[in-house]
Amino acid sequence: MTAPLDIEGPAAPPRSNGELVFAEPWESRAFGMAVSLHEAGAFAWPDFRAALIARIKAWEASAAPGEPYEYYRLWLAALEDVLVGLCAVSTDEVTERAQALTQRPPGHDHRDHHNHPH
Repeated sequence: MTAPLDIEGPAAPPRSNGELVFAEPWESRAFGMAVSLHEAGAFAWPDFRAALIARIKAWEASAAPGEPYEYYRLWLAALEDVLVGLCAVSTDEVTERAQALTQRPPGHDHRDHHNHPH
């Protein structure tokens, strides 16, 4: 079971030439966290998609002129909404875990194949 990601529409993740695009390492971690939790059966994808669209619409309604659109901050907020709604975790736990992930050093998730031969 994989997450049925939108190709287009309000919930579609940023892409370049069809490939997902992440500006920062934490964005790919947030993405992976949501997909992994869905695949583990923690929540139904339509529930997450609805939460993401609600977050995007709320941002569009309240964003200041010139405020940058940060898709993965809204993605993480939607994931928090879904998990808190399921009483799977508290808001504080999600915030604490997200902050821990954003503070990991760049490259933490990727092995350097030059220094670690197979």
